[in-house]
Amino acid sequence: MTPVLLLHSGGLTSRQWRKLGALLAPQHRVIAPDLLGYGAERWPVGKPFHFRDDLAMLAELVDEPAHVVGHSYGGLLAFQLALARPTAVRSIAAYEPVTFGILDEARPGDAAVRDTIGQLGAYRPQAGEAWLESFIDWWQGAGAWRALPPATRQAFLDVGWKLSEEVASLTADRTGRARYAKITAPALILAGELTHPAELHVVRELAHALPHATLEVFPGMGHMGPITHADQVNAAIVAFLAARDAEA
Repeated sequence: MTPVLLLHSGGLTSRQWRKLGALLAPQHRVIAPDLLGYGAERWPVGKPFHFRDDLAMLAELVDEPAHVVGHSYGGLLAFQLALARPTAVRSIAAYEPVTFGILDEARPGDAAVRDTIGQLGAYRPQAGEAWLESFIDWWQGAGAWRALPPATRQAFLDVGWKLSEEVASLTADRTGRARYAKITAPALILAGELTHPAELHVVRELAHALPHATLEVFPGMGHMGPITHADQVNAAIVAFLAARDAEA
């Protein structure tokens, strides 16, 4: 069976894809790892991290061409994996990948968006509640952090350092259009119309740069569409992967 690698968003765990994994399991070998620091072992507070560390771990999991599915940070890793190991990635389905390096500071429109995104990278040394509140509110609107259930806020606090290091590395990334254009695997890029305008700009630029990409923007969804509207997002991913399997 063709393997499918499911990559969760920063701050979450592989459990976010359990429904999708169940849908794919009859026809695929599902691989759904917890990224570094989200499983049994936490990433030590104060220890530097770069998304390349997660990428190195993922590269060891793929021993044959696989479909790769990702959300947000997981979407970035999906595209970075395709660049690092192009023969290992059969297709990519990503919901709002944070491929911020696609932005070119020499282009006026991109420069303004990158300035906005730069707010995410200015994290506090302890990556505590103040930074998490600014991060969550950036994505989901003012008051979103305080509206989360206490258990959810604590779960974010438990991984706050690792999450902040991910954000710092991806906002500093400069993987540009020309580099992403080398990805020849078919790609489905999904987004929600209610997400941050900066992210909508990013996914549109990415879809334009990739030679074999389709962009679908869902009405009524935000950045957490794979959680809040799992059935719709999962159905789009399943249909995309089925079409890719039929082409084989």
